[in-house]
Amino acid sequence: MNVATIILAAGASTRLGGELKQLLTYNGKSLVRRITEEALLLQAGSAVVVVLGANHERIAPELADLPVTMPINADWSEGLASSLRMGLASLDAESIDAFLVLLTDQPYVTVDLLRQLIATQQQTGKGIVACRYAEPSHLGVPALFNARYKSIFMDLKGDTGARKLIQQFTADCAEVPFPLAAVDLDTQEDVAKWREAEG
Repeated sequence: MNVATIILAAGASTRLGGELKQLLTYNGKSLVRRITEEALLLQAGSAVVVVLGANHERIAPELADLPVTMPINADWSEGLASSLRMGLASLDAESIDAFLVLLTDQPYVTVDLLRQLIATQQQTGKGIVACRYAEPSHLGVPALFNARYKSIFMDLKGDTGARKLIQQFTADCAEVPFPLAAVDLDTQEDVAKWREAEG
């Protein structure tokens, strides 16, 4: 199974008061490098694409030595949809069976989780496999999508991401429990709580 990975790293981190979430560090590595290295460990046979946008000149050097594609989304301010479209446009759609969608600000995503998403797709035959977290109920990324969903992603607009498709196609969606996906780092308060928990 040939699985590509799209990592969305184009946002401006406007709610972080000057810090870039992509460059926050965890265990001595920036979050963008850490998630990219986990994706590369997957060795699923296809590309890893890191979509950059705002502050790309500061973020790209973090990944300069890694075998990834880094398209720069000049329309990043449109929202998630533009980065998803750019990431998919960077792939050779004919050669992939599925693609993963990842964010940089979920620090506990590992290659083992990504393998579990792929294994669940193979076991269930579902076109989407999403993570369940934030009780009582939330399905979201990291998520795996069959390549047939590419055309639907290419029609997305605005600040609409993978979650909308997951909600729209629940009948074709399997799930993997991953409570730690609820840790995301959008605000200074989120980062402070995370750093306190990490000690």
